[in-house]
Amino acid sequence: MVAKIFIDGEDGTTGLQIRERLAGRRDLEMISIDQDKRKDLDERARLLNAADIAILCLPDDVAKQSVSLIDNGTTRVIDASSAFRVHGDWAYGFAEMDKGQGEVIAKARFVSNPGCYPQGPIAMLRPLIEAGLLPAAYPVSINAISGYSGGGKAMIADYEAAGAAASHYAPYGLTFMHKHVPEMTAYTKLANPPLFVPAVGDYAQGMITFVPLQLGHLGVVPSGAELHAAIADHFAAIPDSFVEVAPYVEIARSDELDPQIYNDSNIMKLHIFANDARAQAVLVAVYDNLGKGASGAAVQNLNLMLGVDLRTGLA
Repeated sequence: MVAKIFIDGEDGTTGLQIRERLAGRRDLEMISIDQDKRKDLDERARLLNAADIAILCLPDDVAKQSVSLIDNGTTRVIDASSAFRVHGDWAYGFAEMDKGQGEVIAKARFVSNPGCYPQGPIAMLRPLIEAGLLPAAYPVSINAISGYSGGGKAMIADYEAAGAAASHYAPYGLTFMHKHVPEMTAYTKLANPPLFVPAVGDYAQGMITFVPLQLGHLGVVPSGAELHAAIADHFAAIPDSFVEVAPYVEIARSDELDPQIYNDSNIMKLHIFANDARAQAVLVAVYDNLGKGASGAAVQNLNLMLGVDLRTGLA
């Protein structure tokens, strides 16, 4: 059976990449809205209700509007906005988060695609908290840098217009109220919101997230090898995982810590570095903010919902 797919917001950065990843698939029929009817609610409603799966690549308020326009009991939804990421009726679309999360997504009618920044910290912290190596009340800080494509068309235009004058490293969100913080808190299983400092780099796409850990105040101090084993065991138990865990080695630097190394892929790679004598560690995740962080994750979720090979369109 050929599934009808409607991307509401297909002209945005994420929508365009999803469309590109789905191009040529014989198991899908793409339905599109005419350019002059993109703001026509009746036409959007018609296409949303005609689709087997609608993928929303829209601002939060418009995504909520799209969901409200669906009046049948059959159209399934993947929402790439942050509107429903901590909503109890929506499945969280990070398939590798838990061993059974892929099945939850496969059966769900409503799936909220995860944010780009939260996936790395969730992938690294959740296994440690579940294993009891970190307490849920641990005071977590997260630093991250993303390519400017994460800011959408306006930021892309600004950076490309600035050329050599563009900022190479621009921290933001310094009120610590970034919209991804509730999602990070909920799915890492942290008891308190982390201190999150994102930044934009002078490159188009790619992402790296860092979680530094001061472990000396814990009653039982985990070693770097124990941190690595807990994270590696978590992902080894998940079939068809796109999350890879680098071997645990003591090195001063690594060429793999390049935020652009996995661009245009759905790979996320995790690294654990530690100094046991100083009871310090840092957890690092490298992935594409437009791949595993957005369009790649959406296609992975679509494949789960359709029951097809997860690597279709993601090889």
